[in-house]
Amino acid sequence: MVAKRSSRSAALTAVTATLAKEAKTADLARKRTRKEPVPKLLSTTDSQQHEQGPINEDSEKSYWLFKAEPESRIVDGVDVRFSFDDLSREGQASWDGVRNYEARNCMQRMKVGDFGFFYHSSCKTPGIVGILKVCKEAYIDHTAFDPKHPYYDPKSDKEKPKWFMVDVEYVRPLKRLIGLHELKAHLAKYSSKSPLNDMALMRKSRLSVSPVKESEWSFILELADKEVDGDTPLESK
Repeated sequence: MVAKRSSRSAALTAVTATLAKEAKTADLARKRTRKEPVPKLLSTTDSQQHEQGPINEDSEKSYWLFKAEPESRIVDGVDVRFSFDDLSREGQASWDGVRNYEARNCMQRMKVGDFGFFYHSSCKTPGIVGILKVCKEAYIDHTAFDPKHPYYDPKSDKEKPKWFMVDVEYVRPLKRLIGLHELKAHLAKYSSKSPLNDMALMRKSRLSVSPVKESEWSFILELADKEVDGDTPLESK
C-alpha cells in the first residue's frame, strides 16, 4: 500500500508539473498574440445562505471545481451561459456572480496557481470537461452593486462588501467528459471505499464552487485517461 501511494503521489506531481507548464505556455502565447481578454459573465445556480465560519489561511496549492452553465439561460434579460469553449476563446475570465457564502469562502482561500476542474451544469450531460487555473486571487465582485446585473444584490454594501470573485485562465480540456452519472456510478459501486466518498460535488451538489481533495483530483484525471464505450474524446483547442 505504501508503494502504491508513493507511485500515485509521484504521478500526481508529474501531472501537476505538466499542467503548470501548459498553462504558462498558453499564457505566454496569448500575451504575444492579443490584448488581455474582456472578462465574461459567468452563471451560477447558487442561492443565498447564512454566512459560515472563518476562512482558513492556507498557502499550500489546492484544487477546486467550478460550475458554469454551457446552455443559454436568460436572467433579467442577460444570457448567463458560459462554457469551457467560451473560456478557451477568452483565455481568461472573472468568476463573478457567486452569491453563496460557502462557495465564496472557497474562492477566498484560492491562491494563484491553484488548478480547478471546469464543470458543465444544468445541461443535458453535466460533468467535468476541462482544467483551468487561478490567475488572480479573490477581490471584490463589483457586479453585486450593479442594478442591471443579473446577480445584483441590493443588500450588498460597498463599505462592507461580502461578495468576491477570482480570475481564472484556460489550461486544457480533459481527454473525455467525465459525466456526473459516471461519478455517481463509481460512488454507488464502491461506497465508502471510493476515492469520491467525501467529494463535495456529491454531498453539496448545489455549490457552484467547491473544494477537490488531492486524491479526488488524481482519481478523476486517471478516469479521464481511460476510454469508455460511448464516450467521445474531447478535442484539444
